[in-house]
Amino acid sequence: MKIENLALGNKGVYVGLPILMIAFAEMLIYSGTIREGLWIHTAIMIGLFFSMLIVRNEEIRKTYQALMLLPILRLISLSIPVFFDMTLYSFLIIYISLAIPVMITAVNQKFTLEEIGINLKRIWLYLPLSVLISFVLAVAEYQINRTDYLIPDLSLLNLLKLTVVMVFFVGLLEEIIFRSILQTRLSKIFGAGIGIMLSSILFGLMHSGYEIFYEVIYAFFIGIIMGYLFYKTKSLPLTALIHGFSNVFLFGFIPYLGPGLGLL
Repeated sequence: MKIENLALGNKGVYVGLPILMIAFAEMLIYSGTIREGLWIHTAIMIGLFFSMLIVRNEEIRKTYQALMLLPILRLISLSIPVFFDMTLYSFLIIYISLAIPVMITAVNQKFTLEEIGINLKRIWLYLPLSVLISFVLAVAEYQINRTDYLIPDLSLLNLLKLTVVMVFFVGLLEEIIFRSILQTRLSKIFGAGIGIMLSSILFGLMHSGYEIFYEVIYAFFIGIIMGYLFYKTKSLPLTALIHGFSNVFLFGFIPYLGPGLGLL
């Protein structure tokens, strides 16, 4: 059966149910019942896997595979123990572990390079633009979530470490998940507008671990911006740079220079 032959109601049931279950698991984590939330995520991951074996529609199967990345992300991020004194290295371990299922999913989805957004078009413009946009977004987010720094000082070496981890691991992998894979897959089923909206809702919900309601809302707002930029430019480097540099400002420059920037 082709995706066009599925009624909107059927698509809503097939895709909406796992999204609601993921939302429920994240709300449990937000409320502090982390163990129960992790068990729900585990059940979702197993359920999606077996559903892929049963559902005949290829687009739905691929959407289930894309959605599986979210329970995997949550399970890895909350289950891996902290091996290092610097929290930054924990991010590195989490996203290196996540890279394997993300790459397997990206290859299996059989997207074109254009759909994934792998290109360097206008990178000369996007690089400085991403720094400007990310600074504005990070300053706004810092007013909601007074993050602590992840590096001991603002030395060149520590800033380089933070930038590499946040841009090439956290930013890149999350943008592949939420924009290249999930948004593209949901857009194929529901259309671009709903695809952006649903992937942004999931992006916001996956920030529930901060246990700050306005952080979830703000992350949803950021997801809309990033989703629209990805839709218009088809540039993964642009959204990954904005995402990564936002974290560099949020976990590096702003916690140290906040008073000097008038943020405290």
